[in-house]
Amino acid sequence: MLNSRVELDDLKKKALLEISRTPKRILVCAGTGCVANGSLKVFELFKQLLAQKPELKLSVELDKEDHHNKTSAHISGCHGFCQMGPLVRIEPRGTLYCKVKPEDVSEIFEEHIINGRVVTRLLYQDDNTHSPIETQDEIPFYKNQLRVALANCGRINPDDIEDYIAHNGYQSLARALYEMTPDEVVKEVLDSGLRGRGGGGFPTGRKWLFAREAGGEKKYIICNGDEGDPGAFMDRSVMEGDPHRVIEGMMLAGYAVGADEGYIYVRAEYPLAVKRLRRAVETAGKYGMLGENILGRGFSFKVNIKEGAGAFVCGEETALIASIEGERGMPRPRPPFPAVSGLWGCPTIINNVETLANLPSIILNGAGWFSSLGTPTSTGTKTFALAGQVAHTGLVEVPMGLTLRKVVFDIGGGLRDGKVFKAVQIGGPSGGCLTKDHLDLPLDYDSLQKAGAMVGSGGLVVMGEDTCMVEVAKFFMGFVQNESCGKCVPCREGTRRMLDLLTRITSGAGTEEDLLLLEELALIVKDGSLCGLGKTAPNPVLTTLKYFRSEYEAHVRDKKCPAGVCKDLLDYRIDPSLCKGCGLCKKNCPADAISGAKKEPHQIDPEKCIKCGTCVSKCKFGAIVTN
Repeated sequence: MLNSRVELDDLKKKALLEISRTPKRILVCAGTGCVANGSLKVFELFKQLLAQKPELKLSVELDKEDHHNKTSAHISGCHGFCQMGPLVRIEPRGTLYCKVKPEDVSEIFEEHIINGRVVTRLLYQDDNTHSPIETQDEIPFYKNQLRVALANCGRINPDDIEDYIAHNGYQSLARALYEMTPDEVVKEVLDSGLRGRGGGGFPTGRKWLFAREAGGEKKYIICNGDEGDPGAFMDRSVMEGDPHRVIEGMMLAGYAVGADEGYIYVRAEYPLAVKRLRRAVETAGKYGMLGENILGRGFSFKVNIKEGAGAFVCGEETALIASIEGERGMPRPRPPFPAVSGLWGCPTIINNVETLANLPSIILNGAGWFSSLGTPTSTGTKTFALAGQVAHTGLVEVPMGLTLRKVVFDIGGGLRDGKVFKAVQIGGPSGGCLTKDHLDLPLDYDSLQKAGAMVGSGGLVVMGEDTCMVEVAKFFMGFVQNESCGKCVPCREGTRRMLDLLTRITSGAGTEEDLLLLEELALIVKDGSLCGLGKTAPNPVLTTLKYFRSEYEAHVRDKKCPAGVCKDLLDYRIDPSLCKGCGLCKKNCPADAISGAKKEPHQIDPEKCIKCGTCVSKCKFGAIVTN
């Protein structure tokens, strides 16, 4: 039980000493992506091998007794380089092994752990020179990043509070409790320029100020971990990889506004995050970092875990509050805003995971340090989940204002398979599509808003030239239509009608009048919806209409899909110069639309063809083409 700042500092020194006396520290990524690829089996094998070598003074992570001068194995959170998982990092040098399989463990153990020789074949190979890169920090994917919220992810054991404390864990809370008044904490966050990382980018300090000035004895802090954007996994990775950092951020917010209780609202589809958050709350309580009279300074704070059922609308503040209260997750009119009247009518601060994860670094290093990063109006760093057709998918954190080109090409390695860049969807269903003309656009709140997109939570889906932008708009409209709570007519009926129009267009039944109606409906939904989900739902449609209108026109005028994606607009034919007459296409055609003699070029009857694509998948010679 830690009863003072001195005791916290003493535990930090002890934990650091233990790490410094560890000749080699094995960190096996146990984020969701690597776990799905078998990383826990890799971790178990390392533990088994360590336990079999007592003569080398090796031990496993859970054996706390006589731990000095022993190599140890630990799980870690997500390293971010998901494309290369499962990942194994070996300290103190920071050697990173990629795509480690269970059968590779004995070789790493024998060569690296025992004999000190690097296993070159498992290192990352440079995209251009194809030469191996040993240390994690020299890999371009990491080298071009600046990690603040993700600083500990992949570097500490998320289940070990002492590992967190060794890496400055709870030091910012101690500084706030011992050196700062609540008003000074609020001012520090205001001066840092930190804006909410989960959506529209409202200044965090201003939100806190409203709650601080609100009356009432009971106030709440809510951590919004309801990350529902397709392709987004930033908050999940922080909750899984550094749960104590989230708790510390909540406690700083609680101290600043006068709250003594908080809720972490996390969707039940994140079972690993839920498990590690629960363990972190329990452990923090045992160490005296949650509960009554924390660090002997009279500040008390309690954290509850609330599992959400997965409704996208519950990412909206008032719908989230309704869900915690046991009601159906539906938005409420504002004002009053939650900072004045939120959970059970009490002043409530809602910050998303990444926003809270920035707070310990701001309080520890100062507002000036944080505001020196990024741009004057978008300070600090931002995490992005790189997905889609980019060569290196994963989680990245960069200074605000870095260009899209640097993120996609310098960090993400460009598009895979030699594809040509066409667009990105940024900000999830609430965001918008950007084109190659936006590659040098700074990724900050103001620049993206002017372009018709938004930072949002940070999802960034990269698309190549074979992507149909009308189909992309249809996909996101289908998502938001399914997730609409139905409370207000513009969102409930408007998104349904927009989806119907997009379906008509992609099936070849659309008209130019449909395009005009689609745009008109989009603006009505944007202006008339009750909450942020409805107001931003039309963004993918509006941005694709703005930047890729020619594709829409090709669908309705020429009844063609330029990208060759919309199957109802494709015509299948057989190139006689390539067809060998093998008969596989004919044999597998479910509509009996293919004819031809054996060893002679075949033909497709367009009247019978149902455009299922079976013939394409069965042809071994690439003879079936579409136009």
